[in-house]
Order: sequence, then structure tokens, then C-alpha cells
Amino acid sequence: MMNRLEKYFELKQSPTKNIQAMYVWIDGRQQLRSKTKTLNFQPKSISELPTWTTDGHSTYLTEINSEIYLLPIRMYNDPFRGDNNRLIFCETLLEDFSRTKSNTRHSCNLVMDMVAKQHEPWFSIEQEYSLLDGNDRNKPLGWPTGGFPGPQGPYYCGVGTNRVFGRDIVEAHYRACMYAGVKIAGENAEVMPSQWKFQIGPCPGILIGDDLWMARFLLHRIAEDFHVSVTFDPKSIPGDWNGAGAHTNFSTKAMREKGGMAVIESACKKLEKNHAKHIVKYDPNGGADRSASVRIPRQVADDGYGYLEDRRPSSNMDPYVVCEQLVRTICLNE
Repeated sequence: MMNRLEKYFELKQSPTKNIQAMYVWIDGRQQLRSKTKTLNFQPKSISELPTWTTDGHSTYLTEINSEIYLLPIRMYNDPFRGDNNRLIFCETLLEDFSRTKSNTRHSCNLVMDMVAKQHEPWFSIEQEYSLLDGNDRNKPLGWPTGGFPGPQGPYYCGVGTNRVFGRDIVEAHYRACMYAGVKIAGENAEVMPSQWKFQIGPCPGILIGDDLWMARFLLHRIAEDFHVSVTFDPKSIPGDWNGAGAHTNFSTKAMREKGGMAVIESACKKLEKNHAKHIVKYDPNGGADRSASVRIPRQVADDGYGYLEDRRPSSNMDPYVVCEQLVRTICLNE
């Protein structure tokens, strides 16, 4: 696919006009959408970008045929088109400029602003996912047709063609995130063959949700070039195969300072009291891991300060919902 496009991408663009801006947004079913418009200027800040519209009914954002506003909220470099082209991440608003039901970012941002000055919340998220064969979307990439690979054990952080599947996609995604400006911290092969993980963060406040969603978009778009699909299903393969999660690390300024262990322990107790409420928020479909816990990493225990790790969120979690809930419980005592 890229060989066919190569000669067209060699055509030069003016550095100050005819910029391609790909608008990216979350639809009503928590899937990503995008479309592109031409700008006749090089945007330097998000405030310069025009609000756009899209079909609300076709993107599951409204029950009737009506337009939805796409409000730019974050700008990234475009790793697919290069040059001065941009990816524009957007919130979705109804015709009266109120937020759509699926726009969970709006509420999360309000909460982050409330606590930003006093608590300085930081997050990082470990996003697990699986790659599926382009010709058989029910089969993980590299698995034998009609059968199964060997038992789990050699695949986690593995090396070799009989242990690792899809590394070219993972490497392309890593580099694309760095080019775009997404704060990616690392990646590794996971326990189930064709299952991988990337880490986003640490990010302050609302940025964690924006960067995670953009990283997901980049992964889907890159896999498209390789004729492979991506699933964030918490249990993509039934049976004795590892599921997928999105462990969420959280800290406040007080947790990160010497003596922060007492603050971390207090936060863990707050989370314990609100466990049932969090599980519902983390995955309304029931995919969150009820047996997992909130834990204090070994290095944090040794240092006496740092962060806590919430291992309960499922891989298809909404980062805005999860991070808002952590802040409400730990910082606002809700």
C-alpha cells in the first residue's frame, strides 16, 4: 500500500498553505473516527483551528439525523502525511454546543482543573491489546489456522519468529507516537502470543486521556497499512489465555514527595471503600478484573514515596472515566 502512495507523498507542499488537518474523534460506541480538511495556514495553537461538523447519526452520537460539532482540543504532528500536516483531536458537541453523551472528556477536564493547583495529579496507563489476522478477524496474528500455538510461557517479552508476532507494527507505532508528540514510555510483548502492551505517561491531568486515545488511533491506523486489525477486548480469546488490561498508575504531589507513603496508603483505603462503584465506572459491560487490586509497587515501597497502581481497569476502559474517578475518590473524597 505504501509503495503505491510513495510517489504522491514525494509531491511537495507549501510550508504555509494547503495543510492537511485530520480531525479525530470518539464516536458513540467508543470507537475512533477521522476525516480531513485543508487549511490555508499553518496552525500554531489549538485556538486557531476551526470547529468542524460531522454526521451524528452515522457515528452513533445521535438517534436522529443531525450534525455534531467537532471541537479541536489537542494538536499532534501527522506521522502518516508528514511535513506540516496535523492530527486534530476533538471533543464532540451537540447542535446547542452541549456535550454528547459519550463525551466523557468534558467532565474529566473539569475535575482535573479543580484539583490541578493543589494536588498536581499525574497518570500513566499500561495499554494491553491484541493483533488479529487481516483475513480472519477471529484469529490472533500468527496463530495456526484451526488450531492453537504452544502454551503460554515463552511469549512474554519474547524474541524469535516462533514467539513474537507483529513486531513491525509495534515498532512503527512506537515511532509514530514519538513523532506525533504522544508521550509513549515503552512497549513489550505480553503473555499471550500476538498480545502486546504500550505505556503512556507520566502525563499531568487531562493529557493522559488525550494521549492514550491518540495512541489508540495511531495503532489502528498503522495496523490498517499492514492489513491487520487491533482489538482492545479484555478477553479476545476464550479459555486458558491471558486477558488484557489497562493498569493505571496515579500520584499526587504529596505522594511523590518524601513521606508520601502515608498519603498513598490513605488513598488505597479510600479506593477500597469505593471498590464496587469503581468497577461499574471502569467497565459498564463487566469486563473489569474484580480479582485484581490496587497495589503499591516494590520500588515505591522501598523509596517511601511515589505512586499507586490500579490494576482493575480493563483494556477497553475509557481513560477519562477511570482517571476522573481516581481523582474524585482520592482528592475530592467523593
